Amino acid sequence: MTGFGDLYPRASLKWNEDVSNFMVYGTGDIPVGLYSKDNIANIGTGHGAIDLGGGYTYLDRQNGNEVSAVAGLTYNFTNPTTNYQSGVDFHLDWAASRLLSEQVSAGVAGYVYQQIGCDSGSGNTVGCFRSRILGVGPQLGLRFPMGQMQGYVGLKAYGEFGAKNTPQGWNTWLTFAISPAEPTRP
Repeated sequence: MTGFGDLYPRASLKWNEDVSNFMVYGTGDIPVGLYSKDNIANIGTGHGAIDLGGGYTYLDRQNGNEVSAVAGLTYNFTNPTTNYQSGVDFHLDWAASRLLSEQVSAGVAGYVYQQIGCDSGSGNTVGCFRSRILGVGPQLGLRFPMGQMQGYVGLKAYGEFGAKNTPQGWNTWLTFAISPAEPTRP
C-alpha cells in the first residue's frame, strides 16, 4: 500500500433544542497508508474499520455550564498482511466545563475504552486479548475571533488508569479548529 496515512471518511447529523444538542455519526478507516508487519511503527493501520455512535451536549451559555458525552462502537476488519482482527470496542468520551468568560472555559474530561469482542484471525497467537483503559484530567478552551470566522484552541491532559493489555500513562491533546463565527446575541 502507498500513501501518507489512512483515509477517515465521516458523516454526522446534528440537531439542537434549546440547551440540548444531539449528534449521531458514522466514520471509518480506509487503509491507504504505508504498512508493513516488519516495521515497529507504521504510517497506516493496515486494516479498515467502521465506527458508529452518538452524543449529547448540554450547553447553557446563560449559566456557563457545559456537559458532553459521546459513545460509540468500532468494528475492525482483518489486517490482510497479518491475518489479525482486533475485536469490537466500546468507547466513551465525556467532559464537563464552565465558561469563565465568553472566550475561556475550564473543566474536567475523561474517556473509557473497553474492547468487548475477542481478537481473532489466523494471525492471532495471543488469544482473546481484550484491552481496557480509562483516563481523566483537566481541560482548558479558548475561543477567539478570526475575521468572519472564529478560532478555538483546546488543551486536555489525561492521567490513565485501569489498564488491561495496553500501556498506561499520560495523554495530552492540543486541538486547533476554525469555524464560522457564532451570531452575535442581541
